[in-house]
Amino acid sequence: MNEPKDKSHPDPQHLKAEARKRNAQEPRGREAAEWPSRREFLKRLGAAAVLSGGAGYLWLAPEHWPLSLKDVTGNRGKPVEPVFRLPNYRVDQPSGASVLGIARGDRYEQMLRMAIGAIGGIDHYIRPGDVVLIKPNVAFDRSPKLGATTNPDILRALIRLVRDAGAAEVRVADNPIESPENCFHKTGIAAAAEESGAKLYLPTPSSFEMLEVPGAKLIARWPFFYRPFRGVTKVIGIAPIKDHNLCHASMTTKNWYGLLGGRRNQFHQDIHNIVADLALMMNPTFVILDGSRILMKNGPTGGDLSDVVEGHTLIAATDQIAADAFGYSELLGRKGDLPQYLHNAEARALGTVDWRNVARKEEQVG
Repeated sequence: MNEPKDKSHPDPQHLKAEARKRNAQEPRGREAAEWPSRREFLKRLGAAAVLSGGAGYLWLAPEHWPLSLKDVTGNRGKPVEPVFRLPNYRVDQPSGASVLGIARGDRYEQMLRMAIGAIGGIDHYIRPGDVVLIKPNVAFDRSPKLGATTNPDILRALIRLVRDAGAAEVRVADNPIESPENCFHKTGIAAAAEESGAKLYLPTPSSFEMLEVPGAKLIARWPFFYRPFRGVTKVIGIAPIKDHNLCHASMTTKNWYGLLGGRRNQFHQDIHNIVADLALMMNPTFVILDGSRILMKNGPTGGDLSDVVEGHTLIAATDQIAADAFGYSELLGRKGDLPQYLHNAEARALGTVDWRNVARKEEQVG
């Protein structure tokens, strides 16, 4: 049964209706003081014009103009892929140090100590707490005796030196052309890294991010094997010296090719510019040119022991272009003109091909 309404509490809707009725019958006029002044009126009018004009600009301005909301292609609505740039991993050389340290012999650890000592010493470049990435050449599923990949015994010795210098972590990484698992196993690089206390990084689809290389001709933006580089403070490249059917020789600069992802084989059509781009992309702490064995012909893959000679040489360098020019002339023994990519890199002020006129120190070890 419905309860009777309380007459002492009128219905709010009824009160509102009564108020509207009174306002309609007796409209309230504004006092003069309530009207805005001329100045205030103009300010309000100007603000309205600005807002209206601004909205019109945002919607009508060409797509490339600042703050424009126009999106003719629909691309502006798509998520933007993040890009990154590599830092410069170089360390200033100490006074009096050589640019090239050249060690001859067969005792790899002593040779590395001599060569790196000539350019300033391992303790100058690697400090306690550093996270160090070492980039060998692991491109092919080959035995190390065939000279197509980095000598694993030299990698072992280098990892020991870096750890003895106080590195908090040593990483070994490459993106081989052939099966990564097979390449790291067959070359002996996986065993050398793991036995020496380094962490091994093999590529996976999620390992790559978009790298930006300002000034590059071919890789201004390109997928890069970035996962092993997160948190890295120093980078060392260690590459064999070998014949290459397209660019004449593969050495320390060409070694960075193994960090690219994507359809990188297309760069074979412009091999000398891509290798010069690699010198722009990577500013390493130093590089090691592995001349322990030299693949004299049928590179870069090799496959026949008759194509390999013993080189008995290791070069440490702070200028990878000078190291490669030395290796091409003195270890491959090619006395003609240098590969064009070295000249291209020098033209971009990325190093010098005139290795004879840089400070260098050479010793027979053992």
